[in-house]
Amino acid sequence: MRILHVMNHVSDRGNGIVNLAVDLAIEQRKAGHLVTFASGHGGYEPLLQQYGITFYHLDQTRSPKQLFAACMEFRRILAEFEPEIIHAHMRVGLLISWLWSRARHIPLVAHLHNVHDKASILMGLADRIIAVSQSVSKSMQKQGIRQSKLRVVLNGTLNGARATQEGAVAPARLQRPAITTVAGMNHRKGIHELIAAFNMIAGDFVDSHLYLVGDGPERKLFEQLAAESPFRDRIHFEGFQSRPQAYLLSSDIFVLASRRESFGLVLSEARQAGCAIIATNVDGIPEALEDGKAGMLVPPRDPRALANALRLLLDNDELRRDWQNRARQNTEVFTTARMAEEVENVYLELTPATAIKMSL
Repeated sequence: MRILHVMNHVSDRGNGIVNLAVDLAIEQRKAGHLVTFASGHGGYEPLLQQYGITFYHLDQTRSPKQLFAACMEFRRILAEFEPEIIHAHMRVGLLISWLWSRARHIPLVAHLHNVHDKASILMGLADRIIAVSQSVSKSMQKQGIRQSKLRVVLNGTLNGARATQEGAVAPARLQRPAITTVAGMNHRKGIHELIAAFNMIAGDFVDSHLYLVGDGPERKLFEQLAAESPFRDRIHFEGFQSRPQAYLLSSDIFVLASRRESFGLVLSEARQAGCAIIATNVDGIPEALEDGKAGMLVPPRDPRALANALRLLLDNDELRRDWQNRARQNTEVFTTARMAEEVENVYLELTPATAIKMSL
């Protein structure tokens, strides 16, 4: 099968959508498909090329002149690569893809990653829409996307090519007990609530430390908030880390305090690392934690509930070890191989000729 992935960029700076698309594309290439990317530049080009995935530069800067140029370049890419499936992961690429997929009669698949973005309704233009959780699928149905178009494929990045390339990751040297989050530094990720919750428990657990791994537009605001804390010396802003697994391997408790979250790739990685997990009971997070079997669920925007959960785990070593063991179980559902297989099944719904060839 000839598969064209369309992205805004292929940055290796911690973008979860890009990470998932890169893992998926490499898994597809390993399965024998011809795969290419049309996107802006980023750090993953060498890795893609290493696996024989071709790359077309497609500048999708949002200006009328550049978007027109991108449309014309996309037409050239289609003529040269002749894809059987176009797989769009972001809105601008989806709109460009939709225009030419209709003209060339090429099936179009949209990957719906962000339920919190109202403009995601545009992804409904595609022939099939892959939702990363049941929660995302239900949300899109409420916004008017037909159920017949939607297919749920849970995110899967475990045991993928990126992790294999990185090799063995040594645990980071953290002061224990270590409470960690790996997230963009913005309000949607609940960083404000996490710092507030830590302030509530830090006086009782004087050896505890909070590690905030990630970067983002509101980092300085959160740094100022932490600077006003009486426990500021135990709140650490670690910035972007190319190997966040090093922090997960050393953490006693992992927290994802998001206000909205379609799925949360980092949750499966935290489970594989064996962290005791606390996360908010919102959107696709319960699906990533087996409805609370693999991690404690707390209400979003509620620092006190988060503090109470932290207190339970910090105060009881046996309970914390029990949640660590729960997290490690059943992680095979989050592998890249499983995700790629289910995505291919979606493609085959739209390419009957290909399905017949594969069955011969």
